[in-house]
Amino acid sequence: MYKYKCVIFDCDGVLVDSEPIGNEVLVEMTNELGGNIELDFAYEHFKGNSIQTVVDHISKLVNHKLGEAFISEYRERSYKAFKEKIKPVTGVEDVIKKLQIPFCVASSGPIEKIKLNLNLTGLLPYFEDKIFSCYTIQKWKPEPDIFLLAAKTMGFLPEDCLVIEDSEIGVQAAKNGGFNVFSYTEHDYNGKLAKVSLKTFDKMSSLPALLTNI
Repeated sequence: MYKYKCVIFDCDGVLVDSEPIGNEVLVEMTNELGGNIELDFAYEHFKGNSIQTVVDHISKLVNHKLGEAFISEYRERSYKAFKEKIKPVTGVEDVIKKLQIPFCVASSGPIEKIKLNLNLTGLLPYFEDKIFSCYTIQKWKPEPDIFLLAAKTMGFLPEDCLVIEDSEIGVQAAKNGGFNVFSYTEHDYNGKLAKVSLKTFDKMSSLPALLTNI
């Protein structure tokens, strides 16, 4: 028996293993401008944030106002890297296939990025008509709007839904909307998610048992 009626997945780092790839590109571009940061810094400060928030942070690091040109170059370079390297999160397709309740994806990324990465990893058919992007409503995490939209469109109340996240900002957004949150912790190197999430798990294959044993 499932406690929840719907599962709302974040995309990056939950469905697709894109966090290392995207953050490596950000580190590379930042260092080209003299930022001198490492990947751990990117995970700590960029993960889960909107690209504009990330660019504002990098602008301060390099003491130079960055704008749309930087974002466009990031999209171009990261999309190329995704096409070369991206994989689904280990075990996630098996989990999706076995889910006996509705599910969808709600992400801070643009629709084209979500669809690209889901398509590259073979997951797009599962989410074709169930993709929700912050860009559509111009509201970003930690505001809860994207999760509220996903729940409403799927036909459920926040308390009926479980959000699966992998960033503190994403967890806060879900909690701000009245959702329960489980966090996937494969890339949670500092262990912060355990302090803010209802439950954590580091293998996607563990999720079905967590959904049925509350």
